[in-house]
Amino acid sequence: MANANKQRGLTLIELIIATTILLILSGMAVPLARVTIKRQREKELRAALWQLRDGIDRYNDAASQNKFQTKVGSEGYPPDLETLVNGVDVAGKKLKFMRRIPIDPMTGGIEWGLRSMQDDPTSDSWDGNNVFDVYTKSTGTALDGTKYKDW
Repeated sequence: MANANKQRGLTLIELIIATTILLILSGMAVPLARVTIKRQREKELRAALWQLRDGIDRYNDAASQNKFQTKVGSEGYPPDLETLVNGVDVAGKKLKFMRRIPIDPMTGGIEWGLRSMQDDPTSDSWDGNNVFDVYTKSTGTALDGTKYKDW
């Protein structure tokens, strides 16, 4: 009977200690989650840039093989990204190079920075002649310290 009268539960000190431990653990988890999310977006950005580069290169290869006519001065590069998706007519068939323009994970849109063959490699303006290179319009910095637009 003596044991039946004892109350079970936590003291105020035990509650404070447990709450403090939970706060410390959650405080460590939030920055780790942010880094993980940023790393995932960087991986998606690399994949999107690779898809765009692959589409541009396949267009250029087809133009070099004279499968279709290109505009003089375009150096065999597409006039815009939509051409890669819409395709070009080759003997009555559409030759497409991409299914869709990938979404930029850093900006959330499909607006990419474009450079032509004639543009300066560090330029942020596109002269509209052709699409030689693409970059993200994000002004952020990667985990490795480089600017996303320099990728």
